[in-house]
Amino acid sequence: METTELKVEMVGIHEKRLRKCLSKLKGIEKVEVDGNSQKVAVTGYAHRNKILKAVRRAGLKADFWSAQNELLNVYASSSFQNLRFNNFNFF
Repeated sequence: METTELKVEMVGIHEKRLRKCLSKLKGIEKVEVDGNSQKVAVTGYAHRNKILKAVRRAGLKADFWSAQNELLNVYASSSFQNLRFNNFNFF
């Protein structure tokens, strides 16, 4: 059994579409979606290229998760915590 991690650009409504397209693949055991970091972990016996192809067919932008994505996610989450515009806090 293998775990494949993907970076998928999505909003809340895309999660249902993502789970639906992955459930059609043979060999998928579990799908974990983290909406904040846009990370999807797929566990099963399916080949990682077939998983990526299925997600892209569903109309979502996706790529394999890398260490660079992890660093960008940490930087983005820390830099937007104190975002202010004309003395109004947005987050």
